Amino acid sequence: MDNKHIFKGRIEVICGSMFSGKTEELIRRIKKVELADEKYIIFRPKIDSRNPENKIISHAKNEISASIVSSPKEILDLSVNYPVIGIDEAQFFDQSIVDVCNLLANKGHRLIIAGLDMDFEGNPFGPMPNLMACAEDVMKVHAVCMETGNPAGYSYRKDNSDDLVLIGEKKEYKPLSREAFVKKMVNRNKK
Repeated sequence: MDNKHIFKGRIEVICGSMFSGKTEELIRRIKKVELADEKYIIFRPKIDSRNPENKIISHAKNEISASIVSSPKEILDLSVNYPVIGIDEAQFFDQSIVDVCNLLANKGHRLIIAGLDMDFEGNPFGPMPNLMACAEDVMKVHAVCMETGNPAGYSYRKDNSDDLVLIGEKKEYKPLSREAFVKKMVNRNKK
């Protein structure tokens, strides 16, 4: 059977804490798509202001071109001619990203989505749980806990801000294991 006639519609989610390699894995998968000479497009939300406007950059300093969008509807409009669609920092989109991704996958597009699965309080983050639920493949990646050296699944916010979204890096966050995260949160809540 000719590979061009195989339905390729699917959703792949890469999730985990900050500093776990989510963007690195997204870039790795897109590089394979590039080697296969398939057309792709990558998006990131406008709210993520850490990188230059036309790129996503991993903590390992690997980078790839990306388009900035303000809403999931823009992804739908801009990706019609691309069989492969990458989305970084998906947790920052509203719930409509789930419908957009399902619609695109149902039309035969392959979506590779990276995002934080939990917020700074350890709760499921934005649309990520729903994206994981309808994905054909979910990969959970882990950072290294800055206190125990164990696998880290939590993004601990160093300051006491209650804002759900606080764009930051190592100055604002550190990856922690469950054990270290629970201890830190108990101490924070005593204050």
